[in-house]
Amino acid sequence: MARRRFFFCAISGRRRIGKTSLIQEAIRRRGLTDKTLYIQVPDSDERGVAQAFEDAIEDSGNPFAREASANFLAIAIYLRAFWWVGGISIIDEFQYFHRKALSSFQSLLQSRIDEARAGDLHGGLFTLGSIHTEMTAILEDRASPLFNRVTDRLEVCHWDFETLFEMFRAHAVNDPRHRLFLWSLFEGVPKFYRDCFDHGALIPSSDYRKSTLRKMFFEGSSPLKDEADNWFLRELRGRYDTVLTLLARLGPLSHGQLKAEYDRAGPAQENQLAGYLKVLIEKYGMVEKLQPILSADRQRNARYAIADNFLSAWLAAIQRNVRLARIRPIEETVAKADVSLQTHEGYAFEKLVRQITEECSRKGVGDFPLTELVAGYWNKADGSDIEIDMIALDETNRRIRFGSCKRSASAHDTQALASFEEHVARFLATKTGAPYRDWRIEKAVYAPIFSSFEREALGRAGMLCVDMDDFERWLTF
Repeated sequence: MARRRFFFCAISGRRRIGKTSLIQEAIRRRGLTDKTLYIQVPDSDERGVAQAFEDAIEDSGNPFAREASANFLAIAIYLRAFWWVGGISIIDEFQYFHRKALSSFQSLLQSRIDEARAGDLHGGLFTLGSIHTEMTAILEDRASPLFNRVTDRLEVCHWDFETLFEMFRAHAVNDPRHRLFLWSLFEGVPKFYRDCFDHGALIPSSDYRKSTLRKMFFEGSSPLKDEADNWFLRELRGRYDTVLTLLARLGPLSHGQLKAEYDRAGPAQENQLAGYLKVLIEKYGMVEKLQPILSADRQRNARYAIADNFLSAWLAAIQRNVRLARIRPIEETVAKADVSLQTHEGYAFEKLVRQITEECSRKGVGDFPLTELVAGYWNKADGSDIEIDMIALDETNRRIRFGSCKRSASAHDTQALASFEEHVARFLATKTGAPYRDWRIEKAVYAPIFSSFEREALGRAGMLCVDMDDFERWLTF
C-alpha cells in the first residue's frame, strides 16, 4: 500500500488465523477505510457470488454502486474503475473461483489486472484463501489466467511461542499446565485467544480447565460450539469425517491401523481410504503424514495425524459431549470432555516440544542447535519394538538427543525411564542408529513443569530436564 502503485497481493493461511483482521488493521492505520471494498465470496453459483459483490458495493456507500450488475463482467469492470480512483478491494474465500461454475471470473479479472498494471493505478487487490491447493491452482498454475499476475504473497501462520509467552504473561496465565491446556486447544490462533479474553476464559483459576470448556463450548453464548462444523467440516462430503474422527480419537495411526478401524463401518474399496487421505492432506491440510526421523518417504511405516489442535480436540472429546449436553447436565458433560482431552493433550505436548525446540534453534537460543528438523522415531507402525518421542540432531558438534515427553513430570517414573533407556539402546543397535553410537548421546525428559526435587532425582538418573519455563526463558530473555 505504501508503494503508491497497483498491487495484487495473495494472502493465505488457515481459517480464523487473522488474515482479514490483518488487512483491516493495516487499512485503518493508513486511513484508507473509505476507499476499501470487502467481499466474502459465498460457496454458490455466479448469481450468488455476483449478489455478494453487489451487496458489498452498496454497503460501502460507493456512489457508483448501481453500475455493477449481476454478472462477472460488470463486476470486473467495476473493480478496475475502483482501482483507478485508488480503491483497495479485498476478496475473501478467493479459492472458490477454482470451482468450474465460477472459474470464468478468473479471465475477466486477469484482463482488468493487466489494464491496472499498465495504467500505473494506485489501488490494489488483496485475495484471501484458506485452501492452499486451490489458491495455488488459481495463482501458480501456468494454465491459469491469473498466472504470474501476483505482485506480493503473504502466508499468515500461527503465533510463534515467543508471542504466545508474551500474551500469556500479559494475562497472568503463568502456570505451564494452564498454558499447555490452552495451546492443546487453540494452538497459536489469535482469534481463539481473543474469544477467550472476551468471554473471561483467560483468567487464572483453580478450575481453569472446566471453566474454559464451559465458557467456550458448552454454554448458550459459547463462541466456539459450532466453530468446527462451520469453518472446518462444512465443505467435506462422504466419509471424510469418519477418517478425521478416527485419527482424533485413536491418535496417530498407520495406514493399516486406520484402514482396519475404517472398515468397521463397512468395507471400503482399496483406493477409497487412500483417496480420502490424499484430499485431507494435500487439499485441506487437515491431516499430516508423519515419518520417523532419518527415514525415506518410500518407507511404509508412516503415521497419519490431524494437523490442527483445535480440530483434533473437537473431534476427540468436545463434539460428542457438546451434543450430550442437550440431554445431560452441563457440568457432567464438561467433566467427561475434560477427561477425554487428557489423552489429546499428551499428543499435543509432544508436538509442542518438537515445534518449540525448532523455534529456539531457528532463533539461536536454547540448549540444542539443530541441523535437522526434530521428529519422533518408530521402526514398526504400532511402536511395539522401538518408540521414541523425539530425536534431535546436531551434526556440527556430533550430538544426538533422545527425548521423552510426558504431560506430567511424575509420569517420568522408574518404569518409564527404564523403558525409555531400552528403546534408545534398541535404536542405537539398528542400522539407522548405528552411525550415532560414538556421538555425544543425551537423554532428555520433557514436561510442562519440573520441581527442583524432580530435577535433582532425574538428573541423578542421567536425564536432562526441560520444561516450558526453560523454553520461555530461552525465547524471551
